[in-house]
Amino acid sequence: MNKVIILIFLLINFADFETKPDQFIARQGQISFFSYTSVENIEAKNNQVLSIIDLSKNEIAISMLMNAFIFKKSLMHEHFNESYIESDLHPKATFEGKIKDFDPLMDGVQTRMIAGELTIHGITKEVEIKATIENTEGKYLFTGDFEVAVKDFDIKIPPILAPNIAKNISITFRFEYQPYEK
Repeated sequence: MNKVIILIFLLINFADFETKPDQFIARQGQISFFSYTSVENIEAKNNQVLSIIDLSKNEIAISMLMNAFIFKKSLMHEHFNESYIESDLHPKATFEGKIKDFDPLMDGVQTRMIAGELTIHGITKEVEIKATIENTEGKYLFTGDFEVAVKDFDIKIPPILAPNIAKNISITFRFEYQPYEK
């Protein structure tokens, strides 16, 4: 009887139970934005965006430092952080949401809506974002784009510059998720 118990114990400890992780992380996600203006287009990219998805709950969380955006001109970077976003007062932007009707076990590409709360400049708004989600060999790629209205996030634009700044900003994102290991 003792030998059977020892054998069962060894089988349980050394068996390869292929459990799939529920949490995935993207440590270097990418978010960029574009604003068309009559004077000069404004665009920037941030490659230091952190995101986690929990597949057991279909939840997603994103966090990024606002001063990590890279601009073509240093003056744009300075104006963005000091005058508009005020990154000393509001250093991060965040998003927390749920992926609607997502099947994490399905291989290939799915197009899904993600609904949640986007916080920029200390203001939180409900948004819905269309995302393309690709599952390849247990790794997930989320891509998509959406627009935000500058006025929705209480970003002050001096009246003299208002005609040179777009009312809506186009945002694109790309996150490559790997299994999260604690």
